[in-house]
Amino acid sequence: MLHKTRGIVFKVTDYSESSVVVQIFTEKFGLQSYLINGIKRPKSKIKLNSLQPLHLLDMIVYHKTSGNIQRVSELRHQPVFQSIPYDIVKSSITMFLNEVLYKSLRQHEPDEVLFEFLFHAIEILDSLSSGLANFHLYFLLRLTRFLGFYPDNTFARPTAWFDLKDGNYAKVQPPHLLIIEPPYTALWITILNSNFDNLDKLHISGTERKVLLEKIVTYYQLHIEGFGEVKSVGVLEEVLN
Repeated sequence: MLHKTRGIVFKVTDYSESSVVVQIFTEKFGLQSYLINGIKRPKSKIKLNSLQPLHLLDMIVYHKTSGNIQRVSELRHQPVFQSIPYDIVKSSITMFLNEVLYKSLRQHEPDEVLFEFLFHAIEILDSLSSGLANFHLYFLLRLTRFLGFYPDNTFARPTAWFDLKDGNYAKVQPPHLLIIEPPYTALWITILNSNFDNLDKLHISGTERKVLLEKIVTYYQLHIEGFGEVKSVGVLEEVLN
C-alpha cells in the first residue's frame, strides 16, 4: 500500500553496484530503511545527491509493518535548500547534527512532535544569516526534551554546578568530574533559555563554545546507551574557530 509522508535523510549505505539503502526519519513511520534500486544509474528518477544528510523530503512509499526494508515510489526535496549545500559552516553543522541524530534516534515508531521540531529546525538553519556558531549548542540541548534527559532547571543558578550524570544542579561541587562548573554554568543556562531567533545575541567565545560542546557530547554519552564517539566534532570546531 502506498503512503505519503515527509522525511529527513540520516544515512546512505551502498547495497549493490547501482543501489543503496537509505535510513530516513519519517513523519508517519519513524526511522525506516528504504532500498532504492538503480539510483546510481544516469537515468534514475531519484538522484543520489537528493539523499544528502538531513535533506528534507516529500515521499510516496510502500510500507509493510512486517518488513525491515521498505521501498520508495517517489521522492523529492521539499523544501529545496537555499544555502546549506553551499555554505561550509552550515554544511559542517549539518554533518555534525546528522551524526548525533543517527546515534540518538533509533525508534521505528512515529513521533510527529519530534519530527516537526527537527524539520522546522533544519529549515531555520537553512535560512539563518546570523548566530550560526551557536546553533548546534541550542539545538542539542533542546533535543534532549524529546530524548528524555532535558536538564532539571529547578535549582538553576549561575553560581551552581551542573551534574551531567544526574541532569540537575547542585549548590556544592559533586564528588566527580562529570560536571559543568561556574562560569560555564551561566552560559549553559543562557543557552537553555534561548531560542532560534536570538542565537546571534549569545556572547560565547570560541574557547567557551568548545568547552560547552564537549560537555554536551559527554551529557549525551552518559544518557544514551552505546552513543560512543562523535567523529565530526573536530571538523565542526575547526570550521567555527
